[in-house]
Parts: sequence; C-alpha cells; structure tokens
Amino acid sequence: MARSPLVTRSRGNGGRKPTAIASSWLKRQSFPLTAPTTPETVEPVERPGKVGADYDTDWARRTPARIARLALVEGVMRPAAAVLAQPDRRGGDRLADVDGPVIFTPNHHSHLDTPLMLTSIPEPWRHQLFVGAGADYFFTNRVTSALSALTIGAIPVERRKVTRRSADQAAELIDAGWSMLIFPEGGRSPDGWGQPFRGGAAYLSLRCGVPVVPVHLQGTGRILRKGAKLPTPSSTTVTFGDPLRPEDGEDSRRFAARIEDAVAALADETATNWYEARTRAHRRANPTLAGPEVARWRRAWAADATRAKRRRTGRWPL
Repeated sequence: MARSPLVTRSRGNGGRKPTAIASSWLKRQSFPLTAPTTPETVEPVERPGKVGADYDTDWARRTPARIARLALVEGVMRPAAAVLAQPDRRGGDRLADVDGPVIFTPNHHSHLDTPLMLTSIPEPWRHQLFVGAGADYFFTNRVTSALSALTIGAIPVERRKVTRRSADQAAELIDAGWSMLIFPEGGRSPDGWGQPFRGGAAYLSLRCGVPVVPVHLQGTGRILRKGAKLPTPSSTTVTFGDPLRPEDGEDSRRFAARIEDAVAALADETATNWYEARTRAHRRANPTLAGPEVARWRRAWAADATRAKRRRTGRWPL
C-alpha cells in the first residue's frame, strides 16, 4: 500500500519531525493548497503597506483623535510656541472674506514651523486641518506614523515622486471641508535660504477649486535650524498673505511660481513695511527667497552674515 507523503518513519529522515516534512511538502505544491501565482500577462495587484505612503490615517480624523489633538495643540504646542518663538502674528484680517477650506503654504526652515503654524492659523481652519508630511521622514515606522497622524494630523506625501494615492487622499479631504497645511519647498532649508516651490499645492488648488494662502515665517531658523539638537528661544513673525486663486489658463507650474513670489513679497513686507514691499512687488522687484547661485557653504555663510546684518539694521531677508 502506498504511503502518504505526510506520514514518515522516524528512521531515515535525518531526524526531521513529520510536521516539518509536511510543511516542506506543502511549500512544493501549487494552488489550491498554496496561494495562487499571478500570470505573467496580468499586472500584479499591489498590497498596501503598513507605513510610508500607504499608512492609513483615517482614524486620526475621528472624534477621539481630534479631541486629543485639540488638547495637544492648545495645551502643549501653544505654550511651547509662546515661550520658544514669541510669535508676532500679522495679516489674519486678509482671510476675513474667505469661506471654506484653503491651502496654507509657508516657507520652511525649522521643525518648529509646523507647531507654530498649527497654533497661528486662525479659526475656523485651525481645528479642521491636516498636514502634508514627508512619507520618508514622518511615516518610517508604525510609532512615528501614529504620532505624526495624531499630534499634527499628518497624511503621508511622497516628496521624491508624484503619486496618485497622496494626491487623491489630500483632494478627498479638501473636498470634505478640511484645510491643508503644506510646505511647498518639500523640506527644511539646508542653508538658511529658500528652496524652489514645488507644484503640489498649486495642483490641489486647481483640482479642488480652493484658494491658496501664502504665509511667511520669519525667525524659526534661529530657534531650531536643520541639524540643531536643542532650540534657542527667539522672536518670530507669522505673516498671512492675501488668498490666491489660479488665473485662467494657468497651470500648476506657473501658479507655484506665483505662490513663491507672494511668500517672497511677505518676507519683504516683514523686513520693511507694507507700502515698500507692495511697491517692489508691483515692479516685480522683491528680493527672492533663494540665495546666491554659489556653493552651499558660501550660501550658508552669506545667510549667517545677512542674519547679523538683519539684527543690526532690521533689513531683508532674515
């Protein structure tokens, strides 16, 4: 009588247990005993991951998480920002006629930028807000992913490539009445100067039909610049600009450039005054956020020299 491959003698099998041999035999079998394979002519179905750009943040917009985030923003972040940043908030009246969700687009110099914005954005947008955060930085494992989603309401955004998942998720939230905070530079400044604005915010504005609010943050780089371990308290200024909407026939690339120009004009306004900044903006003569086109070490040196001059004279740009 033929012996079943699942039944073996204890002798002659190298000391292997019957369960181990059975497992090995199953691995050699095909469907339906094992999972089916995908034919070569069929596109494989991608399985969603647990972290990174595939992390599910829907739970962070349910009532318990929103209550916890409200407590964190008002009870922890606001006092910390008041002590570390001493913020001077300007331009909130420019949002008086805005109704519905918007996209806030500040410049980015420090990890302090996000809590400063979360405590500076006025009502009714402050507590129905989500943050577009780098999937490769804030969603690298389950712990950082959960903390990012809970504390700042973040969703993962791919910074190195454009993905439909990130754009669709952001657009669905905006269409549902949520406002968005996104840093168009894609990351903190490595040398104290601004980086070119990317087109994500402009694209979402075009897609969802919502305005973009340019914001300039001044002084956060002095408190906790990229690479710093401990913060140094200093004063900051948060300036909100007039809401921008895409013009007829304007694509996301041109709109992104116009958003960057608006943030640069707000930086000029912070350093000088509203009239001079608007006069230069009319002539398209505002200083840019970017630094000189030289080596990075020279850009950092120039930024440090300009900071010292700014403290002495109160002039542009930092």
